[in-house]
Amino acid sequence: MISAYYLQVMILVGINIIMATSLNLVVGYTGQLSIGHAAFMSIGAYTAALVTLNLGLPFALSLLAGAFVAMLFGILIGMPTLKLKGDYLAIATLGFGEIVRIVFLNLKITGGAVGLRGIPKETTLLWVIVAAIFTLFILKRVLKSRVGRAFIAIREDETAAETMGINSTYYKVLSFGVGAFFAGLGGGLFAHYFRYIHPNSFGFMRSIEQLCMVVLGGLGNMTGAIIGALLVTSIPELLRASAEYRLVFYGAILIIMMRVRPQGIWGEKVVAGRGGWRDSKLFKRWTNNDRKLKGL
Repeated sequence: MISAYYLQVMILVGINIIMATSLNLVVGYTGQLSIGHAAFMSIGAYTAALVTLNLGLPFALSLLAGAFVAMLFGILIGMPTLKLKGDYLAIATLGFGEIVRIVFLNLKITGGAVGLRGIPKETTLLWVIVAAIFTLFILKRVLKSRVGRAFIAIREDETAAETMGINSTYYKVLSFGVGAFFAGLGGGLFAHYFRYIHPNSFGFMRSIEQLCMVVLGGLGNMTGAIIGALLVTSIPELLRASAEYRLVFYGAILIIMMRVRPQGIWGEKVVAGRGGWRDSKLFKRWTNNDRKLKGL
């Protein structure tokens, strides 16, 4: 009862919700600026597709295989790079994304520059909805646990968190690995819907698009990431009639949003003044139970 066009938009919205919420865990809650998230999406996409094509495993197992391989790479890359901070970390993740893209361009098993074709079309709207709900449920549980409080403590003040006994390197790598897992899950769904994947589909602009979803919706807010994914996916489709001006409108909306409401659509406004961020309701909520924070 849904036309193919609207069905595709809905499926893309669901996949982007998975990508945005998983990136929000790394950027919004742990405070690690990553602009190579699409690399983990590509690893999950190629792994899931190759498992389906070569091993003939069920779709669910292929998705899990892609997610776990992406998580493995997230942990391996996170161990050396997450000792960096700020712009240096962003450059390191950008370099990792380009390395992954070039490797896939030159591997025979991935189809090289031609891309990987003939992937079975297994992804449906139901699969995407289930995967998105699963992602949100797990991430919500993680953030409500002591691990989630450790992520937030590291973001607020890494030195203070380490003083309280929090192993910042361990928790940052854990955040990176969990985010990569769900990025790989989204990649597997993407590959099995479009039936064809190419390394250029997961380039730098894909990572920037996912980062825009998080920033537009509101850093450190899962609802905001969902709204950002919905808007960033839908607005270009609404402007498809004027394709030559679509990116102009898209960029203008982001600029206006950052000027009018820099904390994002759903983010809580930071109170300016003597206490700055520490006067905000969100920070007070996080530090309401000091005994739990000290018990990490």
